[in-house]
Amino acid sequence: MKKIINNKNEIVDDMLTGYVKAHSDRVKFASENNRIILRKIKKEENKTSLLIGNGSGHEPIAVGWIGEGLLDANVVGDIFAAPSGDLIFEGIKEFKDNKGAILLISNHAGDVMNGELAIELAQDSKINASSLIMYDDIASAPKGSEDQRRGGAGTTFVYKILGALSEKGAEKDKLLTLGKDVINNTRTLSVAVSSGISPITEKKIFELEEDEIFIGMGVHGESGYGRQKISSSKNIVKFMMDKIFDDYSYNKNDIVIPFVNGSGSTTLMELLIIYKDIEEYLSKYNINSFKPLVNEYITTQDSAGFSISLLKSNDIMRELWEEPCSAPYFHI
Repeated sequence: MKKIINNKNEIVDDMLTGYVKAHSDRVKFASENNRIILRKIKKEENKTSLLIGNGSGHEPIAVGWIGEGLLDANVVGDIFAAPSGDLIFEGIKEFKDNKGAILLISNHAGDVMNGELAIELAQDSKINASSLIMYDDIASAPKGSEDQRRGGAGTTFVYKILGALSEKGAEKDKLLTLGKDVINNTRTLSVAVSSGISPITEKKIFELEEDEIFIGMGVHGESGYGRQKISSSKNIVKFMMDKIFDDYSYNKNDIVIPFVNGSGSTTLMELLIIYKDIEEYLSKYNINSFKPLVNEYITTQDSAGFSISLLKSNDIMRELWEEPCSAPYFHI
């Protein structure tokens, strides 16, 4: 393993300390816990706050997305491990005086279990908090069982769109309704090209032959559609887009927001070639794209690969998507 670290048991805390020091104008630690990262300038109490608890190792999500127009806090777990329910509850308590708080939960077993426990603790303490479970990965459950799907890169649309709306002072129920609408109109499919190395085990996270790719693999090596031989970008994109179009109804003149996310060591050159091929695919169906996002935002250490996420958008979603935001590692 070649990673420039200190003690592997202190990786997360070292990283968070470096992050807060590097961006001290915009983020800070909670006063009593260095696993809770907050906006430096807290959102007004008459607005609903957004937070998430998630395992580390996927940076810049979600710690890098704290800021105006995005997240108000991130409760950070160990590498690839959800934070405990008690720790997430401590994060929610930071917003006990706000009009409301929404805990965003990516649909993975540990995240859901611990997140829902935290919401129960918050509600028992008379804190106006609710959860929103996010899912979008079409390879993880069949059509008709969308709510059983894993959270993937398409959850990005929820962060940004709800972040913008919450900044405008929307009520919690309105935020939850829009969030569910965004989730239901989002589809994601990924492809793994090569594995990264876990900084804890010092071993590959998953195994692939040199000439193989894996369509639909989850961010920790979870199962998907299966292996196939590596091919051109155009062929891979067509296979993936066909799967997405089989799963969801897209119509002529629809406007989609595309997100091409790199897994950790995929070059920008490759991601832009992939996006070109996506645009060409969409144009054959007379479907328009709006302010696409192309970069590495949700990673699995130094894994290679990418995901394609499409949000079938409406006017409100597009207006909120292009609202300005200020977070260290998120830019439209």
